[in-house]
Amino acid sequence: MKRVSPAVARNSAPIADVLSKELPEIGSVLEVASGTGEHAVFMARRFPSIQWQPTDPDPDALASTEEWAREAGLPNLERPLLLDVRDTVWPVDRAEAVVCINMIHISPWAATAGLFRGGAELLTEGAPLILYGPYLENDLETAPSNVAFDADLRRRDSEWGLRNLDDVDSVANAAGFERTARYQMPANNLVLVYRKNATPKTETPAG
Repeated sequence: MKRVSPAVARNSAPIADVLSKELPEIGSVLEVASGTGEHAVFMARRFPSIQWQPTDPDPDALASTEEWAREAGLPNLERPLLLDVRDTVWPVDRAEAVVCINMIHISPWAATAGLFRGGAELLTEGAPLILYGPYLENDLETAPSNVAFDADLRRRDSEWGLRNLDDVDSVANAAGFERTARYQMPANNLVLVYRKNATPKTETPAG
């Protein structure tokens, strides 16, 4: 059954605008935790020269993505694959970039570690692993909406919750990635760009 997420309609274009600055012009992108599949359709349509590979660990999400992809009929949108990033073997062996939207805060911390570990195996030097979502930052006051969201997530599942950016950077560094860009996004979200064996840069404005 095809699922719909109201948030996708709001955040797809801003995310795509950032991706246009960070993704290669051609090649394949592995999307981790594609969810409903709406982002996959939007991005495949926005970037016709890129092969977009959606994935998800949830069979219902895969079914939704399959339906969205079938309806869209885009030649550069691949059929979704089952992927749990905590697995040591992934169903693809190459990609020019990895994109992960709104997964880190609604999954166990082991999924974040697995994402970077698997991404390191998949990507070549300089290739990007790009995250989108809400984060906690030690040097910035957390928006009240994010404080409430974090508390709600932790009530729902003790392994969920907004992650501290320093912790994400640490697990990325351990896997051989450096954060090269931080984009401030609408609704108190961030896009974080990590590149394999790259030199860190300063904050990058979204505009």
